Amino acid sequence: MEEEVLLVTSADDLGCTPGFQQKVLHIHQPAEFIEDQPVLNLTFSDCKGNEKLHYEVSSPHFKVNSDGTLVALRNISAVGRTLFVHARTPHAEDMAELVIVGGKDIQGSLQDIFKFARTSPVPRQKRSIVVSPILIPENQRQPFPRDVGKVVDSDRPEGSKFRLTGKGVDQDPKGTFRINENTGSVSVTRTLDRETIATYQLFVETTDASGKTLEGPVPLEVIVIDQNDNRPIFREGPYIGHVMEGSPTGTTVMRMTAFDADDPATDNALLRYNIRQQTPDKPSPNMFYIDPEKGDIVTVVSPALLDRETLENPKYELIIEAQDMAGLDVGLTGTATATIVIDDKNDHSPKFTKKEFQATVEEGAVGVIVNLTVEDKDDPATGAWRAAYTIINGNPGQSFEIHTNPQTNEGMLSVVKPLDYEISAFHTLLIKVENEDPLVPDVSYGPSSTATVHITVLDVNEGPVFYPDPMMVTKQENVSVGSVLLTVNATDPDSLQHQTIRYSVYKDPAGWLSINPINGTVDTTAVLDRESPFVHNSVYTAQFLAIDSGNPPATGTGTLLITLEDINDNAPIIYPTVAEVCDDARNLSVVILGASDKDLHPNTDPFKFEIHKQTIPDKVWKISKINNTHALVSLLQNLNKANYNLPIMVTDSGKPPMTNITDLRVQVCSCKNSKVDCNGAGTLHLSLSLLLLFSLLSLLSGVCENDTAEA
Repeated sequence: MEEEVLLVTSADDLGCTPGFQQKVLHIHQPAEFIEDQPVLNLTFSDCKGNEKLHYEVSSPHFKVNSDGTLVALRNISAVGRTLFVHARTPHAEDMAELVIVGGKDIQGSLQDIFKFARTSPVPRQKRSIVVSPILIPENQRQPFPRDVGKVVDSDRPEGSKFRLTGKGVDQDPKGTFRINENTGSVSVTRTLDRETIATYQLFVETTDASGKTLEGPVPLEVIVIDQNDNRPIFREGPYIGHVMEGSPTGTTVMRMTAFDADDPATDNALLRYNIRQQTPDKPSPNMFYIDPEKGDIVTVVSPALLDRETLENPKYELIIEAQDMAGLDVGLTGTATATIVIDDKNDHSPKFTKKEFQATVEEGAVGVIVNLTVEDKDDPATGAWRAAYTIINGNPGQSFEIHTNPQTNEGMLSVVKPLDYEISAFHTLLIKVENEDPLVPDVSYGPSSTATVHITVLDVNEGPVFYPDPMMVTKQENVSVGSVLLTVNATDPDSLQHQTIRYSVYKDPAGWLSINPINGTVDTTAVLDRESPFVHNSVYTAQFLAIDSGNPPATGTGTLLITLEDINDNAPIIYPTVAEVCDDARNLSVVILGASDKDLHPNTDPFKFEIHKQTIPDKVWKISKINNTHALVSLLQNLNKANYNLPIMVTDSGKPPMTNITDLRVQVCSCKNSKVDCNGAGTLHLSLSLLLLFSLLSLLSGVCENDTAEA
């Protein structure tokens, strides 16, 4: 039985076969292809007169004339192992393969793309459909649909049909390809874009009238031929490079790479780089070079020309162009801007603008007295320009400091400890300046990096100074009016001016003191009271002024601290002074009394509590000592509802002692059914329980005070 074979052709019928008469041709590699010299003749026919016939060659170095003659566009020695020629008319198109015998592989060989087999026809296999790829250029124009190939089954049963499936037919993008079920003609219905889909894997089969597969499916590959329809683009910007000034010739600055969406295996995506423009163009219009293949930008001028301080502008902008088709004029181009910054290195030391600086300052003043100016040719934005100042001589007392002004780079010399004209009227400082960054090895700091500052101190009228300050004296309170406390002493720092000093009271809160304006003697004008609210922790504070005879006069302030010793000048007082008790109380305790004294120990407790001149029988009231500061008042018998005044005498432990007599008002109330009625006894209604609670709290407070005093 004979084999059944499916063949792909490129014609509408078998009488005339549209396409190249010979699909594969061989060319022996010459020493060189000569410009405009014919290489071979190609024969193509669309079976309809070849109207509007157009040829395309896979290599930009060749063209095909209208008569089918292949010629070189320039002298060229190597073009690879294979060339492809695409012919197209409105009615048909085809591809021919030109095998260059003795040729060498170069980038751009379309054999890998088209996947052509070097031998034809395809080997037969029993009862198998064998097809070859269909090649379709991208970006074809109307009209559509157009035939791109034909499937032929030499032994196809009568009534059978062709069926085409796969991506682009019944899968997205659906309807791109179709097949005439009767003739096997394969057509494309729309423009193809290789950058979207480079190949389509279709399947051809024959079916009977019921749709049952008779033969196949057999893979049919459709390959989209790349056209140079994409410009190179730079996608990674902005492009900014840095190179150190003085760098050797050939120093790599940066790399610029562009992207081309066309087929990377063809010259359509083979890029070459060049510099279109350099701004500024000084000191040389060709400061940089770009490797045409790699895109590396390197310096091409001598290190002396790459001097940031002498350049008109330390920043260059280069317009970089990328061109496909290996840089041929027919190639598409794309551009980008590369910014190259010449970075500074510390090859210039800072120098003072003058050797000596002058400054004046009033004694006693602090702050900046002079700004030291320097020059530095390095980049102000770097540590190679920023200055650091140091005082290297003339500052033993650390009265001066110097800091850098970050905006101007000046050295701000300041007085941080007030100067004294009477000690020294002149100061001389030696100051050096350096950079934050170290200098390059062949540069050093010279004499101009040091300067001398002469400082003149101006005499001012300084206020007198009290000594000591504060002044302290201890006196007993209640000293007699007119008593001398002390004589203050103030001296004038302006020893060379021979001025006189007068004294006056500045702050005397209680108005107790006066001062002799001539000799500074301080005496009392009122009784000193340690218990006064103007006294804190037994210390009274006053301030005096010392005023010199300068013009204008200067004033100094001195503080006097008077420690007052306590005397027993305050009698103790009792608390509380009102109490309640029930007329039928079983507990006859009335109240716990406490006593306090403004004086200090030993002029306070222990206190002595007594009932003074008791006017009722002695067996009614009783007072008992609890501790040094408290006593208990109680009844010896119940009393009728009424108000009673009980004189309580309390005496402190001072020498001589102080005594105070205070009436304790006792209200005897009616207490029935848990209600206390004191209306008939007086106006104050405190329950006995509350009164006793208050007394107990006072007792505890007194115990704590007593323990503290003993401690």
